[in-house]
Amino acid sequence: MPKTRIFSRVALFLGLAAAAQFTQAQQHPADKWEFAVETGYLKKVKNNSPFDYRIVPTQVAWRSPALFDLWRGESGARLTVRNRAAVVLESIRGGPEDYYFAFAGSPTFELWSADRRNALFYEIGGGVGLVNSKKVPGGQGQNLTFNWFTQLGLRHQLSDKMALTGGAYFTHHSNLGMTNPNPGIDVLGVNLGVVWQLD
Repeated sequence: MPKTRIFSRVALFLGLAAAAQFTQAQQHPADKWEFAVETGYLKKVKNNSPFDYRIVPTQVAWRSPALFDLWRGESGARLTVRNRAAVVLESIRGGPEDYYFAFAGSPTFELWSADRRNALFYEIGGGVGLVNSKKVPGGQGQNLTFNWFTQLGLRHQLSDKMALTGGAYFTHHSNLGMTNPNPGIDVLGVNLGVVWQLD
């Protein structure tokens, strides 16, 4: 085989490999599966219980690639909708209970800057879990407890594979009136996370 033909094939192969790598590097962060670990500090904001509830939540969360865009700007900015699912473990302080283990899910709305480095995000959803209730007055009346949460925050991409998040986080726990009284827990605070993008 002539040398020029060999060089042509090698050049073509290298060009295709470089193009594929460039395309992969240019993939938008919202179009990838991702895994996150989050933690925060939340304080009671409603006087529905005499106890001064404080909660330290730890969450392992997964987000899907963008399901669809609500808006796309000519500059490359995007408003996307994704799914979020999380395993939640909360350490409870200031109340008779000690822990809460739960699952929660929600949509995630992300408003991305054109440079793909920053996003404003909003999440609202809920789930179900178990708390070690002590059945004391002012505490939770049973172990089965539902949760509702909302979070508004900012995200910054450190690299193509990693990001940091920080936001204001509110959560409510309730057994939906299955026991009486049912004081519930309402707490508000900050939530910080580290995100890893998956290929």
